[in-house]
Formats: sequence, C-alpha cells, structure tokens
Amino acid sequence: MWTSEEDDMGALAAVSDGSGAATRIALAGIEAVCDPRGVLAVPSLRMLVVSDLHLEKGAALARRGALVPPYDTAATLARLAAVLDDHRPDIVVSLGDSFHDGEGSARLPDPYRERLAALMAGRDWYWIAGNHDPDAPRDLPGRSVQELAVGGLTFRHEPRKGAAEGEVAGHLHPGARIVVRGRSVRRPCFASDGLRMVMPAFGAYTGTLNILDRAYHGLFGMDRLMAYMLGRGRVFPIAGTMLSGG
Repeated sequence: MWTSEEDDMGALAAVSDGSGAATRIALAGIEAVCDPRGVLAVPSLRMLVVSDLHLEKGAALARRGALVPPYDTAATLARLAAVLDDHRPDIVVSLGDSFHDGEGSARLPDPYRERLAALMAGRDWYWIAGNHDPDAPRDLPGRSVQELAVGGLTFRHEPRKGAAEGEVAGHLHPGARIVVRGRSVRRPCFASDGLRMVMPAFGAYTGTLNILDRAYHGLFGMDRLMAYMLGRGRVFPIAGTMLSGG
C-alpha cells in the first residue's frame, strides 16, 4: 500500500514538467542545479549555496520554554555534511540566518563548532548577514559580508523589491502548494522566474511561506514563475499557473 508521502510524490509527478534527482536550470543565463535537499550548485563557479540554516534554533526555543528537542543543529550539520561530500564545492555561500539569533554562534556547543569548522576547512566560505544574525559568527572561520557578487550572480539574504536580475536570496522560506484530484500537497521549493531565485530554508526546524503570498509580490515575472518543489530524492518543476494559495 502506498504511504501518504508516496501519494504526494505521485500527485507532484502528475503535474510536473519532469522530475529528477536534481534539476538544471538557467538563472540569469548561468547554469545552476537545484538539489532536492534544498541547496543550489553553480558548477561553473564550483560553488554551493545554502540558505537559512537557523543553527541553534531548537536550543533558543527550549530556553524560552518551548517544548522542542534541541537537536536541530546536529541534524542540520549532518545534512550539510552530506551535500558537501556529494558536491565537493570550492566555495560555499550561506545566505544569512545561518544562526537563529545573534548569540547562536557563541552558544554553539564545542562538538558542533568543531564539526562545522571541519566542513569549512579548505573552502572559501562566505557568511551573508541575515536579519537573525546580522553580525559575524563568533570564533568561526570564513568571511562575513552583507552581500556577494560573483560570476554574474548576486547573493544576499533578503530579496530586493523590483527587478534584480541574477539575485539569489533566502529569508522568505519559500514553499508551494498544488491540488491534484482533491489532494493538497505542500512542499518547500526553489522559486524562480529564470532571472532571480529565492531559495528554500535548509534548517531542520524551518517552515515555509507560500510563494503566492503577497510577501513575494513584485519579485517574479508571474508568467515565468516556476516552483521547483522538493520531493523525496527528486525535484519537481511546477509551473506557477498550477500553484494554489493557502
């Protein structure tokens, strides 16, 4: 018998423009690869882009009395290690909100700090300032910048209003929803119109905001909007005309 997740994957496949373990797209004329684990690879730059890690979110919530297990950092770092091992980038760009708050890097337990430093070793690592973590991470390597422009692409945390060709941003935690034969499926996604991209959040305890929400208004040419929805080991390209709000 199919599980609910298998039903979801079947519904996505029914309306997708094709699916694969990764999906190659043209972003402002530059080849990029949407990985189903929520990272973006730029082969010509030997670069990997990840957004909204929100490390130490669970610990921050637990200190405020929320009944959540503070194990998200371990899970997020394990996933990050796997994608780095697969893609082997020379450059890594973390698009802001890498830590859940400004003190997150200072509170990072030593085993996690050592694990993260090992993942960074031998790579050019850029920390983009986010609204949750505007200052440089404490006692960690890498370069901290407000934004980064390289190879025709500009990386920043919050997308700018209006046209911004070549922009790759995070912050909004994009997700998409489709309804197929009465079945509603919601998944995190890459959102792009071929000119700019808003990336899904990577952190273990991060949610999503539907890309039809008004927070995205003016960011994309709606006639070209695509949601690259993340499935189990696959990316499903879904045309914007197939998406539902809510």
